Amino acid sequence: MHPLRSWVIPAGVTLVAVVTWAAAAWLQGSVPTVGDEVQRAQLRVESIRTGLTIGAAVTAAFALLLAFRRQQLAERSQQATEYDASEKRVTELYVKAADQLGSDKAPVRLAGLYALERLAQDNPIHRKSIAEVICAYLRMPYTPPHGQPAPTNQARANTDPTSLDPTDAREEDADDAAIDPREERQVRLAAQRILARHLRPTTHGGGTNPSYWGPNLALDLTEATLINADFGHCHLHNARFNNATFSGRATFGGATFSGSARFFGAEFGGDAWFRGVIFNGAAVFYEATFGGDIWFHNAAFNSTAMFRKAAFRGAAWFHFAAFSRAADFSAATFSGVVGFDKATFSGARDFERATLGGMRYGGPKSIVNITTKSSS
Repeated sequence: MHPLRSWVIPAGVTLVAVVTWAAAAWLQGSVPTVGDEVQRAQLRVESIRTGLTIGAAVTAAFALLLAFRRQQLAERSQQATEYDASEKRVTELYVKAADQLGSDKAPVRLAGLYALERLAQDNPIHRKSIAEVICAYLRMPYTPPHGQPAPTNQARANTDPTSLDPTDAREEDADDAAIDPREERQVRLAAQRILARHLRPTTHGGGTNPSYWGPNLALDLTEATLINADFGHCHLHNARFNNATFSGRATFGGATFSGSARFFGAEFGGDAWFRGVIFNGAAVFYEATFGGDIWFHNAAFNSTAMFRKAAFRGAAWFHFAAFSRAADFSAATFSGVVGFDKATFSGARDFERATLGGMRYGGPKSIVNITTKSSS
């Protein structure tokens, strides 16, 4: 609301005076010329009184408008004061929690993470920035402690992958953090769980997740070190895992990428589950390294799928995967068992210079056994 101009009050006074004078003059002119002098004098006095009453009414109306404006200003000032106080409190809590992340004590860092989570839950406008802070923490240099081998399972390379379920493996490792004595590992696991918890639109029972932070939250975990990452059934917008290191198992089963999913140069130390994942944007696994087995069963690639120069050191299962657009596996290296049974390719596919070190699931003659929707 803009301040009043300097001429508004004088103009209002002038308007009141003009209206009063005009009303009194008009009423004076309406006094009849007939009758006795005393009656005409009384009528003139009444007309002046009526004119002044009209002027007083106009003055009251003008004063009422000024009072209404003053009330609006007071209310807006109160709202601004309350908003400033709220923002100041949020900022103080935010800064304090962020400072805790820099502590050399793991319990303090954990407290800072959970304080940020609560702050984001209560203040939706700050969720994006808080998610970025948590991602930035995970991007900090970190080397997993020795003695924590990646839970690979090469023995499953020659088995039928359709009999395996990533949820069983996830439950087995649910309490890993509780028994691991390495403190920074605990903090990073907590940060990963906070992100995943608020990226799932539904609960395990299929109901709406009240803690869901919205579909447009982007993740930037470039060069992050992730431990037993579990983003299963999450709704990810634009997600960047470029050059990220996945220590242990990586679970993305049932997730939806509404934007691009970038795993450029990512290194998966253990098994990776992408079963039933929906890629609505580009899926970029250029030069990615899969140290364990990888499952892309029933995955839907609705945009470009880029696996150029990817290295599959374990088994690679793409059964029933649907490639709606270009699928680029050029110069990819398959060291273990490869399975593309019942996979569909609607767009161009490129396996030029791809090398096969193991066997195709179902037979050794070809790298793929696929069906296509096109005549080519």
